[in-house]
Amino acid sequence: MADTARVLDADPDLAAWARGLTDAGAADVEVAVPRGTALADVLLDLGVAPDDVNPVLAARAELAGDATLNRLLDRCVAVLARDMGVPGGGPGGGVRPGPTLPPLPAELGAAGHWFALFALIGALPYTRAYHRARGVPEETSRRTLADTGRHLSLHRRRHGIPGVLHAYWLARAFRGTLYQLGRLQFERVRLGGTMGRTLAAEGAAAGPDAPALMIHIPDFRGPLTPDACRESLTAARAFFPRHFPDEPAAVAVCFSWLLDPQLAGYLPPTSNILGFQRLFHAARPNPEPDDRTPIGFVFGDPELPLASLPARTTLERAITSHLRAGRHWHTASAWLAL
Repeated sequence: MADTARVLDADPDLAAWARGLTDAGAADVEVAVPRGTALADVLLDLGVAPDDVNPVLAARAELAGDATLNRLLDRCVAVLARDMGVPGGGPGGGVRPGPTLPPLPAELGAAGHWFALFALIGALPYTRAYHRARGVPEETSRRTLADTGRHLSLHRRRHGIPGVLHAYWLARAFRGTLYQLGRLQFERVRLGGTMGRTLAAEGAAAGPDAPALMIHIPDFRGPLTPDACRESLTAARAFFPRHFPDEPAAVAVCFSWLLDPQLAGYLPPTSNILGFQRLFHAARPNPEPDDRTPIGFVFGDPELPLASLPARTTLERAITSHLRAGRHWHTASAWLAL
């Protein structure tokens, strides 16, 4: 077994991460990551595919013998519990709830590979307690946390093996700020200074540091039909005032390549993507190109070379023909009133 402390110290970023967890100031909490059948039950509840359960169980047994990883796991859960329910964002960089859960080096074996998942599972009792305290229905809680299995599937799609893709993103669900409501996900945030001022200038009932919802469009959730999106928005307009009355969000914002106005030049007016765009006020494209994001979402891996990309569907043809013409895609932001 690798010397975990030595491996982490050899990487300046990971060494700083480990020190930050130690110095985070979060009070110690009880951490109990189950093993064996109990862990298998938790994984299945979280939407993890049966084929992925046994590798995680084996990694849990390996984790038991690594004192350094166990200490860091305890600190990650403590920070997750401390920041439970705290929305991110706000002016000047705002609040950044923790912890970060970076990928760990392959030298740390299966325990390192699955470390982020174990940290999230360790926080699960605190997540569920927070949901209960806010009156979140059990069905909403279950579907929200089942995003875990989707992330493992995305990792397999991209890398050929199961794992946690973008653990920092999944942590939002376990921290009680992100909820699955039908086709869309909604995250409780606070508006930054620039975004708040922009929305206020456009007539929104919001400004810097105002509570808002951020809309996310997860994969593996079926077509992005206008009806499905409207149903999600209707659900959100009821859910958040009921369970978070202390955060009266008047707007929802979205940052996505799906909002790039250039898509209208390739897709029919009846397409689901253009229907999604019409839910919002006019989008503002980011001036910086972002070709990797649509390649990643449409083809499964942002690193795929352009020459290898297929053009089987209207959307695939749109993405590839635009890039082969020497043009770029952009993430865009837009908002709608709640």
